Formats: sequence, C-alpha cells, structure tokens
Amino acid sequence: MRVNTTLPQQDLNLVPEAARRLEEMGYDGVATQENRYGPFLALGVAAVSTTRLELGTGVAIAFPRSPMITASLAWDLQRASRGRFSLGLGSQVKGHIERRFSVPWSAPSPWMSEYVRSLRAIFRCWQLGERLEFEGEHYNFSLMTPNFSPEPLECDPPSITIAAVGPAMMRLAGRHGDGVRLHGFCTRKYLENVALPLIEEGMRQAPGGPRERRHFQISGGGFVATGADDETVSKQFEFVRQRVGFYGSTRAYWPVFEQHGLEELGEKLNVMSKQGQWKEMAAEVSDDVVRLFCAVGRHDEIVGAIEERFGGLCDVVGSSASTDMPGEMTPDLIQDVKQIASPFEDFSTTLQ
Repeated sequence: MRVNTTLPQQDLNLVPEAARRLEEMGYDGVATQENRYGPFLALGVAAVSTTRLELGTGVAIAFPRSPMITASLAWDLQRASRGRFSLGLGSQVKGHIERRFSVPWSAPSPWMSEYVRSLRAIFRCWQLGERLEFEGEHYNFSLMTPNFSPEPLECDPPSITIAAVGPAMMRLAGRHGDGVRLHGFCTRKYLENVALPLIEEGMRQAPGGPRERRHFQISGGGFVATGADDETVSKQFEFVRQRVGFYGSTRAYWPVFEQHGLEELGEKLNVMSKQGQWKEMAAEVSDDVVRLFCAVGRHDEIVGAIEERFGGLCDVVGSSASTDMPGEMTPDLIQDVKQIASPFEDFSTTLQ
C-alpha cells in the first residue's frame, strides 16, 4: 500500500524543504488540493526539489479550465518530475461551478468523459505527432501548430485519475481513467457494495480493452486519524467529525449515507448549511458515524486499523486530509503501512 500526504500550499517558499523532508521520511507521494490555494504551482516546486516523490493533484477542478490549459500544466509537471506526476481531476458540484467559478453547468459525467478524452487527444498529438482532431459537445480542438506543440516526453504522458462519489462518475473513472480518487467521505460498506462494482464495470468497458486492476490505482476512500498519543488522535478524530458534517450537508454525497440508513442526518445537515450553522454541524455527527469514515488509532495501533478499514480495496491512503491538519506518520510507521498488500502495481498509461 502507498502512503501519501499533503504539501504546505499556502506559501511556495515552504515547499522545497517540506517536499525533501517528506521524501526522506519515506512517503510515496504528495497530493495537492484546490481549495484556498491552486493545486499546480506547489507541485512544480516539489518536482524540481525531489527525485522520488510521486506528485498528484488531489484534485484539480476540471470544468473551469480548458482541457488545453490543463494539458499544458500536466505536461510541464510530468517533464519536470521525470514522469512522477499524476493528473487528478474532479468535477465539483453545481453551486460551486456556477457561483464560485462562474461557469455554465452541465451534466457532470458526460462532460468529464469528454474532458478526459480531449486530454488524451491532445497528449497523442504532442507525444505521437498525431493530427489534433477532437470534436464534442463541449470542446472542439483542431489547431496545433509547431510553435504551440511542446516536445514529446521521454517518459509516458501523465496518468489521469478521476475523483468519484456517485455511480456515473465511478463507471466513468473505470472506463476512461488510469485510476480513481475516492472522496474521504466514503465508508468501507459503500466501497464494497457500490463503488468497486461500478468501477470494475467501467474498467471492462475501457476504449482500449478491459483495464487490468494492477494498472488501475484506487486512492483514498476514507480518512486516517492517528498520532503518537491519544490527545493527537483525538484532535484528528474531531477534524474528521467536522469534515463528515461538512460534506454530509451536500446532496451529492448522500449515496454514502444511504448505505447506512443515515438519510435523516444528511437532511438535517443540509438545513443547517442553508442557515449558516457550519460550526454547529459537527455536534450532529456521532462517534460511531465518524468511525465509519476513518481508521482510528495511535501509531502503535493504526496499521491494523488501516488494514481493516482499507485493506484489499484501496492502494493509497493519506496520512493527511488537509494542509490544516498535517497528521504526519513516523518513517517506521510509513514502512509498516507499506507492507499492507494492495492490487495496484504501476500505471500503464493509455492514450486511448
């Protein structure tokens, strides 16, 4: 199993030292988020400050950016990192797309399918010299002159992983992605009963033929609340409680609640969000509900908890869900978590 964490995105001057330290500690990779800060610049700094650390956006919001802009960013990061970059894309919900990004909304699954397929077409143009011809409902790409074509990479083009919560995006991730980035708002029961069957269905329908699980990465799917002592674990646990309350207020995430008969909780949190009661939401989330979403325990307990919560299903766990709550593991603990078996071996990036 791979172990990832976060970078300090709030100040790029902090990234070189932080990235080198995380690499020395034995972390497999780092992922950036698109919340208060942009997801790409910190990874560029980390790319030229490290030699082994895997780098990924976890996630970048796709729809506010043209696929051409995203392709260029991903290409530069893949070259700078010598093949260590993975482009993680997310759709976001309607309210944010329309009101935060001021972009017209459309059905997200067909839109994301077209987005990823157009990225592949651009990558084929740059890497293989194919004529750029992509025509869809949202995007049309047919112009690429030598002045605007970057040189082919000496490694594979960037892998593309897709964030998914609902059924349509799960299938899409399996069909068109090199991996899926599961939301932290996820339980093992949802993974087993809903997510994995849908992802596997999509993998069987991939354009280039069925995808092999060993080349398809499943990342996330819950939280890890750990620390050297009980006090630190408690702080991590309360952080997860807050996140469950926050995400649970959004209808798009309710299929996870439905697996546990928690629809009423989702309705209550939704009402509270409309009343601006963000700080009060956590009190509505019981300890038992929090434990559905995370592996919990001190450093001397957490390996077994991670294996029980994620083992056999996920390939990557994060020791941190936010730059606000680093949650670092010790080098010895990282190595112990890495011993947990997972199906994923490596990306076999497709250009289909």
